[in-house]
Amino acid sequence: MRLSQYPINTVKETPSEAEVISHQLMLRAGMIRRVAAGIYSWLPLGLRALRKVEGIVREEMNRAGAFELLMPAIQPAELWQESGRWAEYGPELLRLKDRHQRDFVFGPTHEEVITDIARREIKSYRQLPVNFYQIQLKFRDEVRPRFGVMRAREFIMKDAYSFHVDERSLAEGYAAMRAAYTRMFQRMGLNFRTVQADTGAIGGSASEEFQVLAASGEDAIAISDADDFAANVELAPALPPTAPRAPPAEPLARIPTPGAHTIEQLSTLLGIPASRCLKTLIVAGDDGTPVALLLRGDHDLNAVKAQKLPGIANPLRMASAAAVQAATGSRPGSVGPIGLTGVRVYADHAALAMADFVCGANVEDQHFTGTNWGRDLPAPAAADLRNVVAGDPSPSGNGRLQIVRGIEVGHIFQLGCKYSAAMNATVLDEAGNPTQMLMGCYGIGVTRIVAAAIEQNHDQRGIIWPDPIAPFTVYLVALNLQKSPRVRAAAEALYAELGAAGVEVLYDDRDARPGVKFADAELLGIPHRVIVGERGLEAGTLEYRHRRSTDSVDVPQQAALEFIRSRLQFASPV
Repeated sequence: MRLSQYPINTVKETPSEAEVISHQLMLRAGMIRRVAAGIYSWLPLGLRALRKVEGIVREEMNRAGAFELLMPAIQPAELWQESGRWAEYGPELLRLKDRHQRDFVFGPTHEEVITDIARREIKSYRQLPVNFYQIQLKFRDEVRPRFGVMRAREFIMKDAYSFHVDERSLAEGYAAMRAAYTRMFQRMGLNFRTVQADTGAIGGSASEEFQVLAASGEDAIAISDADDFAANVELAPALPPTAPRAPPAEPLARIPTPGAHTIEQLSTLLGIPASRCLKTLIVAGDDGTPVALLLRGDHDLNAVKAQKLPGIANPLRMASAAAVQAATGSRPGSVGPIGLTGVRVYADHAALAMADFVCGANVEDQHFTGTNWGRDLPAPAAADLRNVVAGDPSPSGNGRLQIVRGIEVGHIFQLGCKYSAAMNATVLDEAGNPTQMLMGCYGIGVTRIVAAAIEQNHDQRGIIWPDPIAPFTVYLVALNLQKSPRVRAAAEALYAELGAAGVEVLYDDRDARPGVKFADAELLGIPHRVIVGERGLEAGTLEYRHRRSTDSVDVPQQAALEFIRSRLQFASPV
């Protein structure tokens, strides 16, 4: 492709609307353009990278034995009402009416549609297992779309759904998809981890995420420094302390704490670490009765863990100020567990290991010091309520946890009978009796992968594409070709030779200064750059540089194709 004819407009300045590096670079490189909040057009250069990702995904899904189909983006409300998700999904589900006032949704996912297909088409256990997939546009009405295509409202997703006759088959199908996903991301040249995850709105009994590791990632991931344990922080268990609780050493005392309504304010006022303060949070119960959650002051509540406990509303929400006042006699900020009656109480394991701690006195601007379990108040029910932190023991039993950031690009689920039971999707078993099919669900954010790859592969000058998903493989630069027939002839010959060999070349044949061409080459991030210049031709050489390298090498002009092929084969910087 000749750059002089290619519809690319690069931008020097960083767009003010872009918060993360992938959004900045995709706009600057002319890959995408914003149409509306969370909705983007993919321009030719960006689409080439997107199609590379799609191609790898499609090849590995086909290799794993899945069948590609295409389902409608617009789905009738009746299917969602049948599954129960019409009422459950929430405002992210874009609902619309046709001219006859019939309800539809713009599909954020396709469990209902594929289950409807399966119950119509699959009649016998002999037709199982089977896996269907599609690569298709989705829409989720994010309350705050941001980070470009990383958290857009409209996006392209590969979603697959498998159907099985028993748990063993489901486990085998899940493992096959896990292996296929691993191959996909390895082929794309991405640094990723497979992590245990919460099933969320999709549902099911087990799930894992595929996280591309990047400092800008939205997700916090806990990984062991001694083995391959990895889990999203929202799911990672925080193990109870193994050391025994210290015996009481201080008397219980009530003290004034004017203006100290947060843990930070309290620890500053008393000159003690937050770890010696007890945090009392009042959340809504599933029957309207508030529930108290107790944590060590330096720990953060894990909403996913908390909302799974008996008696707590799901999704988790804090109780209103009026409800807190009615339940405790105090406003939030001075609430504590001593004398708390008529309220269900859960305490995190680490909170129950505290001794001589500070807690609210349920009186405005007053707290207790020297508080101890057993002596001053009974120990409540123990629960894992907190996010793990760096240095916690790994749940695997090996090593300590580290917290890294990741971008979720894939998620696989064992759904079980969640949808087949609700929608009566059955087959006849060996005995001729109807049995509900078990399901697996496997998603990949195709558009997000492009952005995640950039977040992981860039420098201050621009994008650094991994070879397999680069929009072009070679960036051919001709210097001053308008003034040098020799340079033009050599560049044209190499361009034709590379094209005939099947190498995808972006040929910078513009009438532009060398500095402009080099800046665009760095910004666009094509992995392999070849420079044709008058000085090199005098010596019978061309100049080659890998995008990750800071040094160039001279290549004999007559051996250029052979050299470039060797670079593409090994895909490594010089």
